[in-house]
Amino acid sequence: MATFEEQTECVVEALFFDLLGEEESSCRSLEMDSGGPLLLAEEPPASFDPVLIASRLRQMGDQCNMDFERVSSEALADVLKGKMERFGAAVDSLSRSWSDQHPELVYEKAFLCVSVKLLMHLAKKIPTMVHPSQFVSVINGNPQVRSYIEACGGWEKLGS
Repeated sequence: MATFEEQTECVVEALFFDLLGEEESSCRSLEMDSGGPLLLAEEPPASFDPVLIASRLRQMGDQCNMDFERVSSEALADVLKGKMERFGAAVDSLSRSWSDQHPELVYEKAFLCVSVKLLMHLAKKIPTMVHPSQFVSVINGNPQVRSYIEACGGWEKLGS
Protein backbone atom coordinates (compact mmCIF):
# COMPACT_ATOMS: atom_id res chain seq x y z
CA MET A 1 0.00 0.00 0.00
CA ALA A 2 1.43 3.35 -1.04
CA THR A 3 1.62 6.18 1.48
CA PHE A 4 -0.52 9.29 1.12
CA GLU A 5 2.55 11.20 -0.09
CA GLU A 6 3.34 8.57 -2.73
CA GLN A 7 -0.27 8.53 -3.90
CA THR A 8 -0.27 12.33 -4.10
CA GLU A 9 2.83 12.18 -6.24
CA CYS A 10 1.22 9.67 -8.63
CA VAL A 11 -1.98 11.72 -8.89
CA VAL A 12 -0.07 14.95 -9.54
CA GLU A 13 2.14 13.28 -12.15
CA ALA A 14 -1.00 12.04 -13.95
CA LEU A 15 -2.54 15.51 -13.73
CA PHE A 16 0.62 17.11 -15.15
CA PHE A 17 0.74 14.57 -17.95
CA ASP A 18 -2.87 15.44 -18.72
CA LEU A 19 -2.28 19.21 -18.58
CA LEU A 20 1.10 19.38 -20.29
CA GLY A 21 1.14 16.26 -22.43
CA GLU A 22 1.02 16.86 -26.14
CA GLU A 23 -1.35 13.98 -26.64
CA GLU A 24 -3.97 14.95 -24.10
CA SER A 25 -6.61 12.74 -25.68
CA SER A 26 -4.58 9.57 -25.13
CA CYS A 27 -4.28 10.32 -21.42
CA ARG A 28 -7.92 11.32 -21.05
CA SER A 29 -9.02 8.07 -22.65
CA LEU A 30 -7.16 6.14 -19.95
CA GLU A 31 -9.81 7.14 -17.44
CA MET A 32 -12.24 4.95 -19.36
CA ASP A 33 -9.95 1.98 -18.87
CA SER A 34 -11.08 -0.07 -15.89
CA GLY A 35 -7.64 -1.24 -14.96
CA GLY A 36 -6.40 -2.73 -18.17
CA PRO A 37 -4.67 -6.06 -18.63
CA LEU A 38 -2.47 -5.66 -15.55
CA LEU A 39 -5.21 -6.86 -13.19
CA LEU A 40 -5.40 -10.53 -12.41
CA ALA A 41 -8.82 -12.15 -12.64
CA GLU A 42 -9.07 -12.87 -8.90
CA GLU A 43 -8.15 -9.30 -7.87
CA PRO A 44 -10.85 -6.72 -7.32
CA PRO A 45 -10.50 -3.64 -9.56
CA ALA A 46 -7.77 -1.35 -8.28
CA SER A 47 -9.31 1.46 -6.29
CA PHE A 48 -6.29 3.74 -6.68
CA ASP A 49 -6.17 4.89 -10.28
CA PRO A 50 -4.11 8.09 -10.49
CA VAL A 51 -5.35 8.88 -14.02
CA LEU A 52 -8.98 8.69 -12.93
CA ILE A 53 -8.27 10.72 -9.79
CA ALA A 54 -6.39 13.33 -11.85
CA SER A 55 -9.43 13.54 -14.12
CA ARG A 56 -11.65 14.16 -11.08
CA LEU A 57 -9.25 16.86 -9.87
CA ARG A 58 -9.37 18.50 -13.27
CA GLN A 59 -13.18 18.49 -13.11
CA MET A 60 -12.94 20.12 -9.68
CA GLY A 61 -10.61 22.75 -11.15
CA ASP A 62 -13.13 23.36 -13.93
CA GLN A 63 -15.69 24.31 -11.24
CA CYS A 64 -13.52 27.24 -10.17
CA ASN A 65 -14.61 30.34 -12.04
CA MET A 66 -11.84 32.64 -10.82
CA ASP A 67 -10.16 34.96 -13.29
CA PHE A 68 -6.61 34.98 -11.94
CA GLU A 69 -5.65 37.99 -14.05
CA ARG A 70 -8.27 40.08 -12.24
CA VAL A 71 -7.85 38.85 -8.67
CA SER A 72 -6.02 41.14 -6.29
CA SER A 73 -3.51 39.13 -4.26
CA GLU A 74 0.17 39.84 -3.68
CA ALA A 75 1.04 36.14 -3.54
CA LEU A 76 -0.90 35.47 -6.75
CA ALA A 77 0.80 38.39 -8.50
CA ASP A 78 4.16 36.88 -7.54
CA VAL A 79 3.14 33.46 -8.85
CA LEU A 80 1.92 34.92 -12.14
CA LYS A 81 5.38 36.48 -12.50
CA GLY A 82 6.97 33.05 -12.10
CA LYS A 83 7.74 33.05 -8.37
CA MET A 84 6.44 29.53 -7.83
CA GLU A 85 7.64 29.40 -4.21
CA ARG A 86 4.55 31.55 -3.48
CA PHE A 87 2.15 29.04 -5.09
CA GLY A 88 1.01 27.58 -1.75
CA ALA A 89 0.41 31.01 -0.19
CA ALA A 90 -1.54 32.15 -3.25
CA VAL A 91 -3.73 29.04 -3.27
CA ASP A 92 -4.37 29.29 0.48
CA SER A 93 -5.40 32.94 0.23
CA LEU A 94 -7.60 32.44 -2.83
CA SER A 95 -9.21 29.32 -1.35
CA ARG A 96 -10.16 31.07 1.87
CA SER A 97 -11.61 33.97 -0.09
CA TRP A 98 -13.56 31.67 -2.44
CA SER A 99 -14.92 29.48 0.38
CA ASP A 100 -15.95 32.64 2.32
CA GLN A 101 -17.93 33.77 -0.74
CA HIS A 102 -19.49 30.31 -1.13
CA PRO A 103 -20.39 29.06 2.38
CA GLU A 104 -21.52 25.69 1.00
CA LEU A 105 -17.94 25.06 -0.17
CA VAL A 106 -15.56 23.85 2.53
CA TYR A 107 -12.06 25.34 2.54
CA GLU A 108 -10.38 22.02 1.69
CA LYS A 109 -12.47 21.45 -1.43
CA ALA A 110 -11.98 25.09 -2.42
CA PHE A 111 -8.23 24.58 -1.94
CA LEU A 112 -8.20 21.64 -4.35
CA CYS A 113 -10.41 23.42 -6.91
CA VAL A 114 -8.39 26.64 -6.81
CA SER A 115 -5.02 24.91 -6.84
CA VAL A 116 -5.90 22.81 -9.89
CA LYS A 117 -7.43 25.80 -11.70
CA LEU A 118 -4.36 27.92 -10.97
CA LEU A 119 -2.12 25.07 -12.08
CA MET A 120 -4.09 24.80 -15.34
CA HIS A 121 -3.75 28.56 -15.83
CA LEU A 122 0.00 28.51 -15.17
CA ALA A 123 0.51 25.45 -17.39
CA LYS A 124 -0.80 27.53 -20.30
CA LYS A 125 0.86 30.82 -19.33
CA ILE A 126 4.32 29.75 -18.07
CA PRO A 127 4.63 25.97 -18.55
CA THR A 128 8.39 25.92 -18.01
CA MET A 129 7.96 27.30 -14.48
CA VAL A 130 5.42 24.70 -13.35
CA HIS A 131 6.72 21.45 -11.82
CA PRO A 132 4.83 18.57 -10.20
CA SER A 133 6.94 18.72 -7.03
CA GLN A 134 5.58 22.20 -6.24
CA PHE A 135 2.00 20.99 -6.35
CA VAL A 136 2.80 17.81 -4.42
CA SER A 137 4.41 19.91 -1.67
CA VAL A 138 1.40 22.23 -1.48
CA ILE A 139 -1.03 19.32 -0.99
CA ASN A 140 1.18 17.24 1.32
CA GLY A 141 2.13 20.34 3.29
CA ASN A 142 -1.45 21.28 4.13
CA PRO A 143 -2.67 19.10 7.03
CA GLN A 144 -6.27 20.33 6.61
CA VAL A 145 -6.39 19.23 2.98
CA ARG A 146 -4.73 15.91 3.74
CA SER A 147 -7.23 15.23 6.55
CA TYR A 148 -10.09 16.13 4.21
CA ILE A 149 -8.87 13.73 1.52
CA GLU A 150 -8.37 10.97 4.10
CA ALA A 151 -11.83 11.65 5.61
CA CYS A 152 -13.33 11.22 2.12
CA GLY A 153 -11.77 7.74 2.06
CA GLY A 154 -8.47 8.68 0.47
CA TRP A 155 -7.61 9.81 -3.03
CA GLU A 156 -9.59 6.97 -4.56
CA LYS A 157 -12.88 8.24 -3.03
CA LEU A 158 -12.28 11.96 -3.59
CA GLY A 159 -14.93 13.41 -5.86
CA SER A 160 -16.51 10.06 -6.61
